[in-house]
Amino acid sequence: MKSSHKLIRITTVPVSLSVLLKDQLRYMSDHFELLAVSSPDKILEQVGVREGVRTEPIVMTRAITPVKDIKALWKLYRLLKKEKPAIVHTHTPKAGLLGMMASRLAGVPIRMHTVAGLPLMENTGVKRKLLDFVERLTYSCATGVYPNSKHLAGFILQNRFCKAQKMKVLGNGSSNGINTRFFQPGEELSKTACELKKQFRLTDKDFVFVFVGRLVKDKGIEELVEAFSLLKEKHPHIKLLLVGPYEPERDPLAPATRKIIETNKSIIHAGFQQDIRPYLMISQALAFPSYREGFPNVPMQAGCFNLPSIVTDINGCNEIIEDGKNGLIIPAKKVPELKHAMEKLLTNSALYLTLQSNARKMIVDRYEQKYLWELLLKEYHDQLKAHAIIP
Repeated sequence: MKSSHKLIRITTVPVSLSVLLKDQLRYMSDHFELLAVSSPDKILEQVGVREGVRTEPIVMTRAITPVKDIKALWKLYRLLKKEKPAIVHTHTPKAGLLGMMASRLAGVPIRMHTVAGLPLMENTGVKRKLLDFVERLTYSCATGVYPNSKHLAGFILQNRFCKAQKMKVLGNGSSNGINTRFFQPGEELSKTACELKKQFRLTDKDFVFVFVGRLVKDKGIEELVEAFSLLKEKHPHIKLLLVGPYEPERDPLAPATRKIIETNKSIIHAGFQQDIRPYLMISQALAFPSYREGFPNVPMQAGCFNLPSIVTDINGCNEIIEDGKNGLIIPAKKVPELKHAMEKLLTNSALYLTLQSNARKMIVDRYEQKYLWELLLKEYHDQLKAHAIIP
């Protein structure tokens, strides 16, 4: 039954609404009057059409920009006073800070913030102190804080960003779960995968390690390229498939790494792809040596295609993957350990088959999307009752 209450979801940039919350907004709009707020962009308009929800553009920057931030705060405050929502739910750091502050100032009763990774984990010194302050301020304005993984919840408590009673992890983590019906092999996908194999000149003898994501330093690409290059000397039938764009303006790779990617014939750089499923289908294992994550979708997506994953021992990854069950966990930033894990999958067929046989089931059992949506919907209704807001 649709509630008469209004729910406002806010992200800093509309690609977060489009990708991180895909289909969730449509589901929630069956239960609430829903408004999606983000920075102006054609993607925001597309989200409105695709999800069937109203949208409102408000300029927000990802960087610290005091003048623009105050303007955005004022615009959000005015919007909330006009719309009078029962619930505001924010995602991403800047939208969290501005959205929670504006909601508190505007007297919104239920103020929920989802934490999906903390960039401050990689910072030190003055910048780290500033980011710590921003995080505490965001959580103090929220009535509920929702880390999307148990490790993240532990980190928040350890750093005393907020009290345990204000915090909750929904289900097994993740902001949106995974549509396991979409991420599964099918006839059409198999045809596309066959075409890709021909295009990349892959044979059944090739063992393909795939990486999906931005090709930047903090995704561990430099270590991955180095480990792969060393392994290639001993195992000539391996390939590395990189699916994602360079981002030279944010976190550039070393020129030497980029040169290897562009000149090594065993490394295939496929660039950004709208649909990664056929690329997972032509691969044998995921190599995902990131330095930090929120709750990454890629290991879940790869698992749905029966791929064992090599991930680093970081937030999110070490919850999706259980070492020795559906993948291998290694320390971040360590080339020898990454190389050793890749070699294990290549040479230990009994281990590989065990990980492969568990991969899909472990994702379906814990992260099915509809299950997570139902948990979030229940949380909204529980909060309405707790705040004595009549349906």
